[in-house]
Amino acid sequence: MKRRLLIFTLVIYSFSSAIAQEEKPKWEPREPKTFKTSHSGTFGGKSMTYDAVVSETFIKNSEGEVTGAMWSTAYLRTGTNVNSANRPVMFIFNGGPGSASIWLHVGFFGPKVVKVDSEAKVDDGAAPFEFVENTQALLDLTDLVFIDPIGTGFSELEGTGKGEDFWGLNADASSIAQFMRTWVSKHKRWQAPKFLAGESFGTTRAAKTAEVLQGGGQTMALNGIILISQALDYAGSTSVPDNLTSFFTYLPSQAVTAWYHGKAGQGKTIEEFAQEARDFAYGEYLESLFLSQKQSPAQKEVIAEKLAYFTGLDKGYILRSDNQILMGRFKKELLREEGKVIGTLDGRFLAKETDPVAESPVLGDPSSYMTDAAYTAVFNDYLQRDLKVEMDRPYYTSAVNMSGWDWKPTSGGYWEPSYVSTARSLSEAMHQNTQMQVLVANGYYDLITPFFDSEYTFARHEFPQERIKMTYYEAGHMMYNRQEDFDTLARDIREFLESILN
Repeated sequence: MKRRLLIFTLVIYSFSSAIAQEEKPKWEPREPKTFKTSHSGTFGGKSMTYDAVVSETFIKNSEGEVTGAMWSTAYLRTGTNVNSANRPVMFIFNGGPGSASIWLHVGFFGPKVVKVDSEAKVDDGAAPFEFVENTQALLDLTDLVFIDPIGTGFSELEGTGKGEDFWGLNADASSIAQFMRTWVSKHKRWQAPKFLAGESFGTTRAAKTAEVLQGGGQTMALNGIILISQALDYAGSTSVPDNLTSFFTYLPSQAVTAWYHGKAGQGKTIEEFAQEARDFAYGEYLESLFLSQKQSPAQKEVIAEKLAYFTGLDKGYILRSDNQILMGRFKKELLREEGKVIGTLDGRFLAKETDPVAESPVLGDPSSYMTDAAYTAVFNDYLQRDLKVEMDRPYYTSAVNMSGWDWKPTSGGYWEPSYVSTARSLSEAMHQNTQMQVLVANGYYDLITPFFDSEYTFARHEFPQERIKMTYYEAGHMMYNRQEDFDTLARDIREFLESILN
């Protein structure tokens, strides 16, 4: 009887295993897909022709097995006078983690860009949306390669790939570095100047990727990195209780946002009021945060009075908050009497909320949902009509199945939980590569990666100060949504590249 039961069990197990194998068939080798079209345009005042190449690159593990298909869109200048071997190339990605490159692609760097309300007052509404030629694109100076990490855009797991192979701080950087080396080898660009450009978590990724590229038996030195709305050290961009660093780093952003909405600093320029807030943050406020309950009620009242001056919030509310204003509460409280909430990615944006007494915004970020539809619509139409891409699955602007992101900075061993930081990775990469330059673009009204945190981050970690350039814009996280800042950022990046290439 026992023998029959054992045989029956083995048969069931074998049958189950067979079904499991049928559910995930062995990956069959195939050629990566490519869609190539030819175009012309005028960029930087120069007329030129270029190819747009939307393609997939197979990512492999140490055993040579395919684990992922990473898609990219490359814009490559063509013509008889183009020396492709030495032509600069810039690799560009967004953040998230879990965001495709759509935002920098059709928001700023690409040959065509979407236009939303520059003054952040009008919702993008519904189609059709404005999509125009970008004469300020950098194709006269460098080729452009927009990367969609695995799980975003068309990029997906392939072959033996698992989420853990890509969805983590180290795994993500390793996959991007492998893509870059593969792309450079395929296009014979090892002698070409190379740049990275990232936004938000894309700056976290850029810093870590720069470190990875310095090793691995295939050292690839970068000429420059562009960090848009940097997020290298998360202690300064994580507004949660008991994180004293965040109350310090967010204060100047709260001050200039209150200034923008007419609640503080009137009669002063934004630069003057920002500097005043910096001085208070580094002085009395920092001391107060660390003294905490050692302060007398009178001392706390003095700090609350000054916080009310800078933030435009009620002094009584500030005292009840123990002189520590969480960003989520600030966004709701600043214009509560008007029944409006301000944006996270861009504090200029306003929206009427359905719950006027909630502690924090309930509908999400108006600076996001007031622009997302335009970006998504124009990019999908652009892929199909201009770039002639035909796929049997959707282009995901944000990942839908990504889970279990591994934030640990080390592989294996003991790791004490702390705030994510790749600042030291970038600093050490800059010391190993003494010609690498870094441009850091900051939005005054960015309420998720505050400009003061950027200054605080780069003042530490042994960064070579002479190779760091800080720039500022009167908009938010995606400062290029404001036309004046689009123009200024384009000029600043162009000057940054020319200073390195000439």
